This record gives sequence, C-alpha cells and structure tokens, in this order.
Amino acid sequence: MFTVVIADLEAKGGYVNKDTIAGGYGSRFYADSFYTRMIVCVRRAFQRLPSPHVGYLAAIFARYGHRVVVTRGEPTAGDLALVLTSLVDYKHEREWAARARARGMRVGFFGTPATFMPELFADIADFVIIGEPEAAAERLARGEELRGLVQSPAIEDLDSLPFPRWDLVEVPKLGYTNRRRMGLARAVPMLTSRSCPEHCTYCPHRITAKFRARSVSSVVAEMEEICALFHRPHIVIRDPIFTLDRQRCLQLADEMQRRSLSCSFECETRMDDLDEELIASLHAAGLRGISFGVESPDPHVLKRVGRRYIPPEHIRRMVTLCWQRGIKTTAFYVFGFLQDTEESIRETIRFACDLDTAYANFKILTPYPGTPLFKQLRPLIFERDWEKFDGYTLTFTHPQLSPQRARLLLGMAYSRFYGRPSQLFNLFGWHALTHTRPVQTLDDLAWRAYDHFDRRWMQEGAAPAQEPVDLDASRRMTA
Repeated sequence: MFTVVIADLEAKGGYVNKDTIAGGYGSRFYADSFYTRMIVCVRRAFQRLPSPHVGYLAAIFARYGHRVVVTRGEPTAGDLALVLTSLVDYKHEREWAARARARGMRVGFFGTPATFMPELFADIADFVIIGEPEAAAERLARGEELRGLVQSPAIEDLDSLPFPRWDLVEVPKLGYTNRRRMGLARAVPMLTSRSCPEHCTYCPHRITAKFRARSVSSVVAEMEEICALFHRPHIVIRDPIFTLDRQRCLQLADEMQRRSLSCSFECETRMDDLDEELIASLHAAGLRGISFGVESPDPHVLKRVGRRYIPPEHIRRMVTLCWQRGIKTTAFYVFGFLQDTEESIRETIRFACDLDTAYANFKILTPYPGTPLFKQLRPLIFERDWEKFDGYTLTFTHPQLSPQRARLLLGMAYSRFYGRPSQLFNLFGWHALTHTRPVQTLDDLAWRAYDHFDRRWMQEGAAPAQEPVDLDASRRMTA
C-alpha cells in the first residue's frame, strides 16, 4: 500500500474553473468592471465544485487499498502525486509538481491539456497520461511504474467504473447555489455520459474520446449513494448534452421518484432536445437548473462552425416553461466568430436580454488545441501565452475586432444583462413582474443610459490587430 496525492489545485487571480469546463482546458474570468467584479466574487464564493475525475481516481486507488489524499494547495507527504491539468493554470501546476518531486514523490499529470499538449508538462513529470485517466490509474493502483507518455484508452463500459469517493474529497458544505433564489447547498458533480456526439468545430468536449453513456440503474445508484453521504445534496450533471436520449431521461426521472431521492439537480443540454413533458418529468424528479448554448442568434454563423441551429421561438417557449416550473435557465453566448462584427455582437447582447433567461454567460471564441477550429485559425493565432486561452481573451487576429474591443464588448454584455432592473426582480424571485410595463420601461431607460455611458469608447476606432506569430514556437514554450 502507498499514499497517493491527487492535486486539484486552486488557482490565484480571477475566477478559475478546471476539468469539465471547456472540455477540460478550463477558464479564467478576470474582472475589470463593477458587474464583472460582482460576478467573480459570487462565482468564487458560491460556484465551487470538486473535479469528477478526481473523485473517480480516488475511488480507484482506494479500491486497491491505497491511502488517498486530495489537496487543493501545498504538496503533502506521499509516494505518488497525480496533478489535474488545465491550460489556464498550467504554470502553477508545473510549480506544484516541481515542489512535490523535490520531496521525493513521483509525479504524473492527467487531463485534456496533458493529453493534447504533453510538452507543457513532460520535462517536469515522471509520466504524462494521454487520454481519460482511469485506465492508467488502474495500472498505477496495481503497482505498475509508469514513465514518459502513457496512453490511457477510454473505458468503454462506464458502468464498470467505481462511483467517485466524495468522502475522500473535500466538498464545500455551502459552496454552490441550488438555483432557488439565494439558497445554498452542498453540490456534487456527476458524469452520466462522456464526450459529445455533436460536431461543433470550436468545442473541445468531444476531442478526447467517443461518446458513451451510463445506464439508468448506474446513475440512480450513484445518486442514491450521494444522498446517503450528504443531506439534501445538489447534483450538478456535467454532461455536455444530458437530454440527448429522451427516453433515458424519462426513465431516470421515474426511477429517481420511485426511490424518493432527496436531492435537487441541474444539467446542461440543447434546447431542441427539450419539450413540455420532459421538463415536467425532470422537474418532478428534482431538476432546478438548465444550462444551454445559444452561442449566436445568427444561423449563418452557427452553420460555419458546425452547430445545429435552434429556432429562437422554441428556445423562448422552453425558457417560459422553465420559469413556470421554477427551473432557472442559463444561456451561453460566444463573441468573436469570424463573421462577427461589433454591430452583430451588440445584437447578440440585445437578444440575450430579451430571451429572459435567469442567467447568461458570455465568452470569447477560443481556438483550443485538438479542435478543428484550432487547425483552421492556426495561421491567425498571435497569443504566445497559453494561459491566455482562457475563454475570455481574443487570441487570434480577427477581421473586425481587436483584443481590446472584444474585451470592451464582453464587459458591455455583462453590464447590460445583469444591470437591467428586471434582472433584480428575477434575482429575488419576482419574475412575474419583469414583463409589466413599468419594469420594461425601466429596462429601456437603463439601456439608453448604458448607450450614453458607452458612447465614447463605442465611437472610437478599433485598435490595430496583432500580427500572427509562429505557433510551433509558442507550443514549445513551457514557462
């Protein structure tokens, strides 16, 4: 038996999400305005989740009788360290690994950046896991000594994996909003499937392995175990498209109700996979939040990046049904597609405000290594620091936008969405009032006020775009 230290490191600066965010590359949100500072503070305080892969690795090593220590900070004593990698915090992860090796520990890296950019970690590691980490973890747990680049094939039968050991991982007691006004809960992530069957060229969720889904019985059994471990937990399902299989979701909801599971949950999906019956069934089982991608309201933009278009009328109807059921919705938007202009981005912001979701998340198009978009935009990428591939920074030469203008438009999106008077009513659960004439009038006045305050920089010309540089040279940069 030996001691395994699994490092899911807490980053400094901004709000950092790792693991299942951006397909595992992670994101880092910096604040540079009143509303973005507010959002960073809220997310850092109330959007804290452990990594599902850390939970799986803890279960594998514990099953073989090894002692497992999960850390978010300084290296602790152990024989073997496994470090979860991200792109937005890889320098910190390298520094942690160097300190661990100086203590005599063997160190390995795992995660999407380790898989597609092993050169960032190879010189500071005993081994780097390529692929989903569970197969390699099984080899390590059986006593095999791994070295260099280690191929770790995806597990075909996800039901064969042990359930994540959340009793070995620190799960903040009140570290997550359960989407019920200002209510907080102990939240646990869950993967009921892996990868994604869609073909969006910019999305890294599907690049590591093919799509696989767990059985209903396996998913409900894990939920039952979580409910036995924690009182009324909130389960955050991290599948990119949870409702892909409608019948599976209906069976899951029925089984959750049959077992009287005392939990709430939220999921991510596509709105064209939803209908009134499915929403009602999932809500009865405990669904309290749905996140979904809009990206852009322009069908021509979506077609260029391989994303299926969803008619806005259907999205609005599903959002309305969610409001009626008490399900909070979060819409995702992306700025910086090659066809985007400042005017089209302002139209996207207006669309987001009119769509009437409870929350919205705006990001800037990022060409992640391993995606078709990265290959397409490679000659245009000028950013030399991989940590800037954070989802909120323009890293390539855009025909219409400079990095500065893109950042200003991003700030505009957050201020106009979250600075609406109607958003304050939504926050306190008074959604029925947001469509009354007085509140709509206040929203219109607020929009005109923002136009006035933003007029100066909006009228300024765009800054000169950056020149492309040699990406091969930047890939070799490890610090």
